Formats: sequence, structure tokens, C-alpha cells
Amino acid sequence: MCGIVGYIGKRDVAPLLLEGLQRLEYRGYDSAGIVVTSPKTAGLRMVKAKGRVRDLEAKVPARFKGTTGIAHTRWATHGAPSDVNAHPHMDASGKVAVVHNGIIDNAADLRRKLEADGVEFLSETDTEVLTHLIARSQAEKLEDRVRETLRLIEGTYGIAVLHADFPDRIVVARNGSPVVLGIGEKEMFVASDIAALVTHTRQIVTLDDGEMATLKADDFRTYTTEGTRTTAEPTTVEWEAASYDMGGHDTYMHKEIHEQADAVDRVLRGRIDDRFSTVHLGGLNLDAREARQIRRVKILGCGTSYHAGMIGAQMIEELARIPADAEPASEFRYRNAVVDPDTLYVAVSQSGETYDVLAAVQELKRKGARVLGVVNVVGSAIAREADGGVYVHAGPEVCVVSTKCFTNTTVAFALLALHLGRTRDLSVRDGKRIIEGLRRLPEQITEILKQEEEIKALAEEYAAARSMLFIGRVRGYPVAREASLKLKEVSYIHAEAYPASELKHGPLALIEPALPTVAIVPDDDLLEKNRAAMEEIKARSGKILAVAHQDQEKADQTIVVPKNEDELDPILMGIPLQLLAYHTALALGRDIDKPRNLAKSVTVE
Repeated sequence: MCGIVGYIGKRDVAPLLLEGLQRLEYRGYDSAGIVVTSPKTAGLRMVKAKGRVRDLEAKVPARFKGTTGIAHTRWATHGAPSDVNAHPHMDASGKVAVVHNGIIDNAADLRRKLEADGVEFLSETDTEVLTHLIARSQAEKLEDRVRETLRLIEGTYGIAVLHADFPDRIVVARNGSPVVLGIGEKEMFVASDIAALVTHTRQIVTLDDGEMATLKADDFRTYTTEGTRTTAEPTTVEWEAASYDMGGHDTYMHKEIHEQADAVDRVLRGRIDDRFSTVHLGGLNLDAREARQIRRVKILGCGTSYHAGMIGAQMIEELARIPADAEPASEFRYRNAVVDPDTLYVAVSQSGETYDVLAAVQELKRKGARVLGVVNVVGSAIAREADGGVYVHAGPEVCVVSTKCFTNTTVAFALLALHLGRTRDLSVRDGKRIIEGLRRLPEQITEILKQEEEIKALAEEYAAARSMLFIGRVRGYPVAREASLKLKEVSYIHAEAYPASELKHGPLALIEPALPTVAIVPDDDLLEKNRAAMEEIKARSGKILAVAHQDQEKADQTIVVPKNEDELDPILMGIPLQLLAYHTALALGRDIDKPRNLAKSVTVE
């Protein structure tokens, strides 16, 4: 959600900032703004616009020069989308400018106090209180003015601050919302996401919560909000700028669906141990004795990551015979859960910055739990907070709707389940069987994607539906959950998922010709049970699209998916339904990469 970009150096800053904002559009936003300055010019110059970055770019005057600047894409929380509510925000004197990601919980109280002192607010945002507090500080250094202000703040923030009296620096700070520094040659960058930086530098520093930084053209320094210096060593980003290009596809979602075979190959590469029919996961920091002491596994995630965790929990139970379940992190962190020392907690997040997941991790760590992270972004907050974990190596995912990260996350869970299983009671024979199944996945994904034209035709037929039902049993149910989410996210068609076994307990009342059902029907020991559920639907004149390993007589249409091992089948069965959601949205003319009201990385509650 929201995006921050900043630069200080010798180059003309406005084009750099606008380019950076364009690379952050996938995060979700409704307005944008930019402010620039330089040591040679007096004061700050600002332009803001409701709408897309292109609307902002159209408003930027030809002579809008500067060598230092900050810019922002805003996703509305306090106040409706508008030019006035867009970031950056300035104080009345025009000397201080702030961009901010996050939510200030005590903004209303601070606003009342400032208004009582005669401060006039221009916007409805919580962020504007930061601007006025920094402007009113009497501290000698800009860093101290920001630090004084942050002591008054309750909530989350990633901020970047410019001050006309200190044109040689940008001051930034983080608490719960990502801030990444980019280290260049006599120039420095800051952003909320490395996507805005990789065109210019691959040397980055990621701030921790409670950490600040001062950027100058030829140097940077980091320190805590209490003023203590910290040591920050730049790391090299794996991803290149070309990874963020569409590569000949019309949308990022389409590109990322078609990248899944290569992405799965990456997550497997170098991890399979044929000698012992297991896998190497060195980043777990969990030896065999510790693994055998685990009595339960609890997986925490949000949205698509939660659904991947549901599949992961089933694989862990089946292969490692450890009780496992998945729960939305947003619920777990508020229900005062019992934290068991014999439970292994696994936090799942594509970005590694999802606020609800991060907050759950921090609470678990406070209570002494062992936490693993399953994330895509190296060096992200969850990766740093966790005791160990597995990187899913999906590569950059730009579309708001997750596809390849979901698939790679489920494969990562298969690796974790195999690892835990082989340290316990899973036989060499079964370990070898799962490894052979994992190796078949990339080729089978390619085989599924070859059916795109047939799936497109089905999507155009189902696009007329006002609502759809997705059903599955045991292994198929999490697939149904994720497929339902994909359809509603990107096409805006109402959809819900139910266990097929629950049809008689309520949902059967909804069945009619106008409500299509998508049935997940793996060829496993529940095949006949799933067929019986389809019989119930057909008896009530319901229309059925089956996703199965063989043609289903009771379905109106069947998407046939190649068979793998029973435990791994859910990984493949969701992929055709990604294409179904994509082409349904395409038929309806939706903004596929940036669905309404959604953001890629949810870094606020």
C-alpha cells in the first residue's frame, strides 16, 4: 500500500521520482505527488494530483528542476482521494514536506492540540500532523526535529522528510512500514520497495523498526530513534530491472502466470538431496533433534498466503505426521492465543512486510516461540525477525493479485513437509516418490498453460455470472478458497468457497442454473465423494465446471490437469483457475494488474 521514492544527488530529480512512482503503481494507490528542491534554489516546489502517476506527470511544469526530492503514491485511509489529501504534505510556511506510509493512531488527538494552538490544517489526513510537528520543533538539527516528533507518534510509519533549511539531506524513519535505502555513486535513493531502486542501484540497506537514516549525496548514516548510531552494511539485490518489465505480455498477471514453471524450478534448484531422499533447507536453523521435538505446526498468513498455508498444513500432516493447521495472522494476533514451546510457528508473506503477519511474529518472539518465515523478498522484515526460514525465489511479482508467489509458496511448503517428514518417520521410498513428483511440476505447469485458449473460452462463458461457488474436499478445499479469492479480486464477481462435504448443511439452498459451481476433483481416495457432491448439484439443475485429472461425466465442462502425487496435486490444480480468473476479468474489461480497492503489500491494519 502506498509508495515512497526519494533521491539526493546531482541528477534532475523529477524524472527519476516519476519513474520510481511508476514502478510502485502495483502497490495500489489513488493519488500521487512530488516535491523537489536543491542547494541552489530557495524553498520547496510541490505538485500533487488525484488519480494515476500519469495524471501527476501531466501537471508537472516543464521547468521543475531540482536535485533532491521525495514523491509518493497514496492509498486513502484518512480522507477521500483528492489533490489536497495527496502526499507530500507541507506546513503553512512551505518549509517542511513529508511523505508517509502507515497510520498514526493518535492523529486525532494531536490534530486537536495543534488546532488549539492555532494551526490550520489543509487536508483530512493523519500525515499532516507530522508536517506541523516537525515545523514547530525548535531543535537545531533536522534529525532531532524528526526524532522529537516521532516520540509523540503512536502507530506505524515509513516517512521521508525534506526541509528547505536543510536542502543537503533527506531524513527517513521506519516503524512497521518498509523503508529501503539505495546506495549509488555520489547519489542516494530511498523507497518503500526495491522495485523503485533496481534501475539505478542494486546496493541496498533495509531499515529496521525504530531506525532512522540521514541521506546526503555522498554519504548516509543510520541510527535509532533514540539517537544511537547503528551499523548498516549494504547488500546486493538479486533481482534486476528487467524483472519488472512485462516481457511482451499485455499485463503483469499474465506474465507472472506464465513464469510459474521457471519459478518452481528456481525454488527447487540446489535443494534436493537424492542420496537421502530429502531436501536441504539450510536457512531453517533447525537441526534434526529440534525438528523431532516439534509437536505441532501453526502457519500464519493473510489472504493468498493463508491459503498457501492451508495447503502447507495438509502436506505437513500427511508427510511428517505432525498436527498442523493454518490461521489468518490478522485473527491470531488479537485472540490471545496460547503459545506452546513445542509448536513451530511459520509466518507466510510474499513481501515479507505484511503488517498483520509481522505483528504476529513479533508477539510470538516476545513470548519465546520459535518462528520460521516463508517469504519471497530477501532481507524483508519478517525474514529478519524470524529464527530461520525458506525463501520461495519466485522473483518480483508486480500484479496485485498473487499467482506465481502462491504456487512457489506451496512448493516451499512441500519442501518443508518433506524435510520434517524425513527427520521423523517418512520412508526413503516415500521421500523419493515426493522428490520425483516435485521434479515433474515445471513440465506439468507448462502442460496446463497450453490449455489457455480453451480456458479463455470458458471464462468468456462464465463472465456473465453474477456469483460463483467453488467446492472441494480436504486437499481440494484450499484450492477452492484460493480460486474463489482470485476470481473476486480481479473480476469483481462475487464468489465463495465451501467444503464439498458442507453442501447439505446450507449452501445447497443456493444452487440454481444461474449459479455456476467450480468443483475441484482430484483423483484420490475422495474421488467418489466429490462425484456424489456433483450429483447433488446436477439434481438441482446447477451448472458445473470441474477441475480434475480425468473428464467428469457429471460436469458440464472439465479442465483436465496432469496427475502428480496425491500430496502435491493441489499445487497444480489452482493454476488453470488463475487463468480462468484472468480471462474472466479480461472479458469484463477490468484493470487486471491494479484491482479496485486493493494493494499489493498490506503494511497497515
